[in-house]
This record gives sequence, structure tokens and C-alpha cells, in this order.
Amino acid sequence: MSAVAADIAAPRSVSPTWGRFRDALRRHPTAIFGAVVLLLMMLAAIFAPWLGTVDPQALSMLKRLKPPSADYWFGTDMLGRDVYSRVVYGTRVSLTVGIAVALLSTVLGLAIGMLTGFVRWADAILMRVMDGLMSIPAVLLAISLMALTQASLQNVIFAITLSEVPRVVRLVRSLVLTLREQPFVEAATATGTSIPRTLVRHILPNTIAPLLVQGTYIFASAMITEAILSFIGAGTPPNIPSWGNVMAEARSLFQIAGYLILFPGICLSLTVLAVNLLGDGLRDALDPRLARRM
Repeated sequence: MSAVAADIAAPRSVSPTWGRFRDALRRHPTAIFGAVVLLLMMLAAIFAPWLGTVDPQALSMLKRLKPPSADYWFGTDMLGRDVYSRVVYGTRVSLTVGIAVALLSTVLGLAIGMLTGFVRWADAILMRVMDGLMSIPAVLLAISLMALTQASLQNVIFAITLSEVPRVVRLVRSLVLTLREQPFVEAATATGTSIPRTLVRHILPNTIAPLLVQGTYIFASAMITEAILSFIGAGTPPNIPSWGNVMAEARSLFQIAGYLILFPGICLSLTVLAVNLLGDGLRDALDPRLARRM
């Protein structure tokens, strides 16, 4: 048999990255649990019109503060609205904010971080701006931005994204500062490769794994921040059902109708836990140092 034929007939080996990822998932079943819970939440958000029993905004003063029952699984609030339907539709808001903030902050932070890490004059200017933003707690910065704008879902996403971008920038910058001293980057620079081509071809592929892990933590943090903003009345408008709004409207009735806060709180906690568990699994799977240690 010729060498070419033997190569074709030989079984293909699994790539090292996929092998590490698969082994890490086997060692960390909690990551699989997080992925399954997150998938179920996404399905609930997509099929909310079919899973919700009634219109989440439908009012019925005759059905005020009904306890959980076969007719109203999570009970009703002070305006007679079905809490189950509001929690199901609230999944859309929380996941939309989490996904949008994670994507936007990662893309913006990646672009700024690569520029500041590779171009020295840009580093001196842009990192001072990032340091100024990081000196303000993320929640306080988001509250300040929402106080200057009109309450809307888009403004909530913008405010939380702006507070998360500096953390991504510092992560990417630290990676670029290490990578630009590597021989393959110095060789590319010595051969006259342009800076944009060097960044895209040699730097960018080595930042994907850490950014995936960081993106999951931003996802979870954004959902919590959105709930905080809505709880204090600085987030999404009251006419948009979200987990934060449902809990905010029920805080004055906590002693007599604790279920109004219990169910959206459980959904928020479970989703954040699932995202964090998935992030831990990705970190163990994509970090070669942890793989060698294990």
C-alpha cells in the first residue's frame, strides 16, 4: 500500500483541543448541568408565547394575590397578573441582556485591547480612559448612565456594556503584551507584515479561548446587574416583564405573598449558576496549563 493510500485509510485522530474539551466535560459534569439548564432557559424564552398561560400584562382585579394553585402555578400579583407568565416572558429580557452585553463588550473590548496592547501610543491614552471607568463600580456606573437616559431595554444594554468593556480590555491587553514578545510575532513584524494583519492572523486566534470564558462571566454579571437596575426602578420600563421588575413590584408584599419574589428569584439564581458552571467547564477545557496539571 502506498504512503498516500495508507494515510487515507488510517483513522483520523481527534484534535487536541476537542480532546481536552471532551475530557474536561467528563471530569466536570456540573458544566454539562449548566449547559442543559441554560439551554432549557433559552428554549423557554423562544417559546414563551406558547408556554405562558395568559397575557403577562392582562389585569384582573378580581384575581388579586391568588396563591399558587393548579390554575395559577406561581400565583397572581397585586394587579391580578399571572406571575408564571410574567416569569416566562421575563426570561427573554434577562437572556437578551446577558447575550447582548456579553457579545458587545467582548467585541469592543477585543478591538480596544488589541490596539492598546500592540500600539504603545494608543495604550497611553486609551488605558487611562479604561482605568477611569474601572474606578467606578459597575452597578453605580450603570445607574448613573440610566439616570441620564430614558428607561428602555436598549439603554440598559448600553449602560451595562459600557461598565463591562474595561475588564475585557485589560484581559486582552495583558494577553497581547505577552504575545507580541513571542518569536512568531517578532518574525512577522521583521518580515514587514502590517499591524492589522499581524493582529488578525497571529494575535487574535490566541485570545479566543480566554474571551469565551470571560464572556460567560459577563453574561451572568449582566443578568444580575439588569435585575438590580429593574429592582430599584432604573432598568427596563414597568410595562416590560422582567425578573427584576416582578421582584420590585412585590417587595412591599414580601411578608404576605413571598411567592411573588421567590419564583423569579429562583429563576435568576438558577440561570446565573448555570452560566457560571458552564464558564468553569470552558476554563478547564480550554486552558492548557490546567489540562497538563490534571
